Amino acid sequence: MDIRILKYFLTVAREESITRAAEVLHITQPTLSRQLTQLEEELGTKLFVRGTRKIALTGEGMLLCRRAREITALVDKTEREIAAQQELVEGCVTIGSGELASVKRLAELIDSFREKYPMVTYDLFTAAADQVKERMELGIIDIGLLLEPVDMDRYDYVRLDVREKWVALMRPDDALAEKEFVTAADLAGVPIIMSRRPSVESELGNWFGDYYKDLNMVFHSNLSSNAAVMVQQGLGYALTVAGNPAFLWDEGKICGRPLKPPLTSTSVLAWRRQQPFGRAAQKFIEHVRECGGKGGYHSPGCRESQRYPKT
Repeated sequence: MDIRILKYFLTVAREESITRAAEVLHITQPTLSRQLTQLEEELGTKLFVRGTRKIALTGEGMLLCRRAREITALVDKTEREIAAQQELVEGCVTIGSGELASVKRLAELIDSFREKYPMVTYDLFTAAADQVKERMELGIIDIGLLLEPVDMDRYDYVRLDVREKWVALMRPDDALAEKEFVTAADLAGVPIIMSRRPSVESELGNWFGDYYKDLNMVFHSNLSSNAAVMVQQGLGYALTVAGNPAFLWDEGKICGRPLKPPLTSTSVLAWRRQQPFGRAAQKFIEHVRECGGKGGYHSPGCRESQRYPKT
C-alpha cells in the first residue's frame, strides 16, 4: 500500500469532496478518482459512499482512516528521526586564539553551537596571531581568533563586535599607577615590553608618534600573561591588549592603565579559504558565519576596502 495514496485518501476524507481534495493536493480530479478506485480494488471493499454534494466514509473507510492516520504519522516521525540522525555531528574543532577579550565572544558561540551539536568537542591552542596562522596554514588549526591587523588574503572571516583595548601594565607601586591613563610622553625612555609582531609594532609606533624615537624596547613577549610576569619582576612596562585581566594577572601585583589617546584593535574569527574541513568544523564555521558578529562575514567577494590592511 502506497503511503502517497493513503495521504490522498485522508485528504478526501477530510475535505468530503474529491474536487476540493484534488485542489488541495494539486492534482487533477480524474487522477485522484482513479487512485481511490485502485485503492478500493486493492482492499476489495468500498471506502466511500458517494452522494450528490459530498462523499462519506463507509465503515471500512472509517477503519482505514484511523489506521492511515497512525501509519502516516509514524512515517512522518521516522523521516524526521532519520533526517535528525543524518545531522548528528561528532568530532573535534581545533581553535587557535590569543589572550583576547573576544575569547568571551568565542565562548558564547561555542555555547550556542553546543545546544545543537552536543557531541562536538574543542581543542583550544593559545598563542599569538602569527603562531596561530602558521598552524592554520599547516591544517593543524581549523579556526583562528586573530588580533588585527593581520593579512587575510587567503582567509574567509567574521569580524567580531568586540573592541580590544590596549593598556600599559605596571606594578601597583609604580608612580604611573597613580594616573588614570598613560600617554606616550609617560612611556618615553622607560623600559618597554611589547609583541614581536611587526604589524603590532607599527600600530604602537603610530601611537607613540614623535616619542617613538625615545622608545626603550627591552624585550618582546607574544603573550600577555608572560609579559605580566616580567612586569611584576620590575623589568619594564608591557603594552598589550587588556584581554581578560581577571584571568591574565593578579591585580594585587599587576595593574593596567589605558592609553591616551585610546588605542583599540578588532579581532576576527578566520579559516583557510578552500580548505577541506571535518564535518564538525564545517558546521561550526556555518554557525560563526550566521551568528559571529556585527562586522559581518567576509569572503573572496568582499570589496578590498572591506578587508583589513595587509601586514
